[in-house]
Amino acid sequence: MGVRLFGLPGARTTPPEPVRPGDVLAEAEALHVRLGTREVLAGVDVAARAGEVLALVGPNGAGKSTLLGALAADLPAASGTVRVHGRPAHAWSARELALRRAVLPQSATLSFPFAVEEVVRMGRAPWAGTALEDEDDPAVAAAMAATGTADFAARPFSALSGGERARVALARVLAQRARLLLLDEPTAALDLRHQELVLRVCRERARAGDAVVVVLHDLGLAAAYAHRVVILRAGRAVADGPPAGVFTDRLLSDVYQQPVEVFPHPRTGDVLVSPVRDS
Repeated sequence: MGVRLFGLPGARTTPPEPVRPGDVLAEAEALHVRLGTREVLAGVDVAARAGEVLALVGPNGAGKSTLLGALAADLPAASGTVRVHGRPAHAWSARELALRRAVLPQSATLSFPFAVEEVVRMGRAPWAGTALEDEDDPAVAAAMAATGTADFAARPFSALSGGERARVALARVLAQRARLLLLDEPTAALDLRHQELVLRVCRERARAGDAVVVVLHDLGLAAAYAHRVVILRAGRAVADGPPAGVFTDRLLSDVYQQPVEVFPHPRTGDVLVSPVRDS
């Protein structure tokens, strides 16, 4: 994690447009991405809409993080199209992108002993010199409250546990107040309580009108919190739809090369996913 510079505070930039429920805030069409000599994504179509949580799931090496990076305009497309807020991703400047999308990478590292609150405040950098820079303090406070990080605001980031760092990194993303949130495995380092907290935050942001794209390995969390899931396998999207519609025994068992059973929760009827284990 680092501080990205966006130019002089007075530099001309296009302010974010109003967002309506259902607006497509990020989309890929016939997307191909190559990393070195390997084609990691091969003709993927996906759209992230305001007001929904979209989960990207699939086995290791399926292309989930690569797709997230392409939607963030951090990875170039070999062919195909990526749009952010309706415009080709390359048409936005770095600052304009930062006002429209916020990215949580898999790992958060810092080379200097910044305090937690200072790290969260980094998320406000794109708003410097704009009419909304006066919202810095309430945005930082709200982000820390939502992630349960306010109690250690003064501690050095380097002194935190892995799970605490993960929540601080998410708070930085929330403080940015972009309408498109791109989160890469935000629950990986977290205990059960904080996994639930993070996914509730994702739902809350979607309810407030944001588009949230989240890479998840836990199919149970995806089933519980995502409005829609895209299942990736070997660089291709093999299913796209509500969890109850695309999470099936046959498909998941085939994709993961592991017998899986999908069944309704006995009390709520929600989708549950479990590997088939020997008794």
